[in-house]
Amino acid sequence: MAVIHSRRSFLAAGLGVPVLAGATTSLTQGPKQLATSRSSVPKFQYRVLGKTGLRVTTVGFGCMITSDASVIERATDLGVTYFDTARVYQSGNNERMVGAALKKKRKDIVLSSKTPAHTKEEALQTLDKSLAELGTDYLDIWYLHGKSSPKDVTDDLIDAQQTAKKAGKIRFAGVSTHSGQPELMPSLMKNPNIDVILTAYNFTMEPIMKTLLADAAAAGKGIVAMKVMAGGFRTIKPSDPNYNKLKAEGAMLAALKWVVRNPNVHTTVPSMTDMDQLDENLRAMAEPYSALDEKLLGAHLEVIRPFYCRMCSNCEGQCRHGLPVSEMLRYVTYADGYGQFALGREQFLTLAPKHAAVDCRNCPGCTVQCPHGVRVQQQLIRARELFAC
Repeated sequence: MAVIHSRRSFLAAGLGVPVLAGATTSLTQGPKQLATSRSSVPKFQYRVLGKTGLRVTTVGFGCMITSDASVIERATDLGVTYFDTARVYQSGNNERMVGAALKKKRKDIVLSSKTPAHTKEEALQTLDKSLAELGTDYLDIWYLHGKSSPKDVTDDLIDAQQTAKKAGKIRFAGVSTHSGQPELMPSLMKNPNIDVILTAYNFTMEPIMKTLLADAAAAGKGIVAMKVMAGGFRTIKPSDPNYNKLKAEGAMLAALKWVVRNPNVHTTVPSMTDMDQLDENLRAMAEPYSALDEKLLGAHLEVIRPFYCRMCSNCEGQCRHGLPVSEMLRYVTYADGYGQFALGREQFLTLAPKHAAVDCRNCPGCTVQCPHGVRVQQQLIRARELFAC
């Protein structure tokens, strides 16, 4: 992807998206008739997840960093219908907590999990473990997790999903991807065995993503957006040197509204760790994206530019040591943006030993040049300082 776009083009991507409030097949709106003690009755917006026919709230719940089950329980009580976890989250403990929180509402919600497996046998084993931990007989969607290129989605793994479907253990098959979408998504669109695509999508990403999402939705694929807040930085503490820059009031809500307004995104999975975040995120379904929101995101983009990876894959193959640069930058974001040091270190420790041993301070000059202004060498040094043994 050689073209470098301006901040204005990033934020303007999708501005021409029409409002589909009157559409009967893809979007319906209406307030959830359930009062709460914390806020007024939220207004919910629903879309159909591609050809699956599953009707989901446009703001779902990403459970990856949630440790308080009561937040998940309250989300179900309010009417959120989509919940996402994975076998690898919180060293396998997240599924157990999510399953307990959703037990009473299992038939009323759409539940997804993911496998990091590379073989059919391993995938089916992790699926059985997921079902046991979640306390359910089936998953609504089961994703092959973290794929970056067509070669990662092997026939063996596709066969595992089809085997699970025939056994009634999953209803629909999906693939999740953090990067490499321009190459991967077209192949997923053409694959009749893939029902849902879970992809990174936020206001910092190349406008080509808008086209890819439109094409995938037109092909009948369900579209779920993750990484919708571009690294979060919601939990940043006053002691952090970037606190004053990143504490833009309303920036995270604006980022979620930016994604939700795209009708080809059927639901989203923002992370939520407390009740305040839940309440704020639900507002994205009721409040339109505004000129003020765009201004907030423009300012926020300038602040995060030096350290937030947009997952465009332009850096792939540039490092003289072969480091998986975008992945390592993502690990730092887990710690600095989400406040999840343990998650970042857990991911860092999955690196090949030869990569984990590289000390970027010893390089005479970084060979990786980010077209978006990320200070790559500085962030890779940060990764090693944070996570290396």
